[in-house]
Amino acid sequence: MAIESSVTAPLAWPRRHVGKLLLLAGAVLWLVYFAPHSPVLKALLQWSPALVVGFGQNILISLVAIGLGSLLGLLVGALTLSPLWLLRLPARIWVQIFRNAPWLVLIYFTTYVFPFEIHIGSAYVAFPDWVKVTIGLALPASANVAEIFRGAVASIPSTQWEAARSLAFTRAQIFSSIILPQCFKRMLPPWMNLYAVITMGTALASLVGVHDVIDTAQIASNTVNLTGFTVVIYLSLLVLFFAYCYPISRLTQRLERRYAFY
Repeated sequence: MAIESSVTAPLAWPRRHVGKLLLLAGAVLWLVYFAPHSPVLKALLQWSPALVVGFGQNILISLVAIGLGSLLGLLVGALTLSPLWLLRLPARIWVQIFRNAPWLVLIYFTTYVFPFEIHIGSAYVAFPDWVKVTIGLALPASANVAEIFRGAVASIPSTQWEAARSLAFTRAQIFSSIILPQCFKRMLPPWMNLYAVITMGTALASLVGVHDVIDTAQIASNTVNLTGFTVVIYLSLLVLFFAYCYPISRLTQRLERRYAFY
């Protein structure tokens, strides 16, 4: 007969967390006692609002780029599945060109080929550089979304097509009622991964004069002119992009496990 003990064993702190706890304590002590007197930290705090505003520009570019790319990509992806070769061939050429084109080349192309102003009637409307960069990122995004859509459709078992045809469904009804609801679930994880990649690709915008977070960091580094500040501010950029993209990556992994198909 087993004898149950009424004494509960104390919980032991895992050893693997001891080093992390000491590191965190050291960082807190440094921030409390030493950091307030550091000119590097004072300069970083002074430039932090400008960095946040610049990073907001990067997020705006990424959101608009993935939105335009998704709309255009779904259209191109649908055309690649068309039974008419006159529609299918141009769509496949579009995918091959913009999937294999360097993003930086596309950004330079859209920046310097597109006009700086658009003439509408008797008025001139400015065509800002950040919009051109957005278009330059939306083009490869559309090609990748088209391939994601085509792959999702191709992953649907052929038995579902055959069963739908046996029930006298038309091709449009099969797509709208059976295929597309399953495709969007399968497309969501790679689509989110593509968005994270586009967000990191917005760092190229500063090369064509867009005032984003990279450009702000360069201005701050030249203004403060301290080696330690230059290291810290670019490390801060890594933290900003990581803090924004890492949750997207984790959510993508969760969705992949949730919508896994075998």
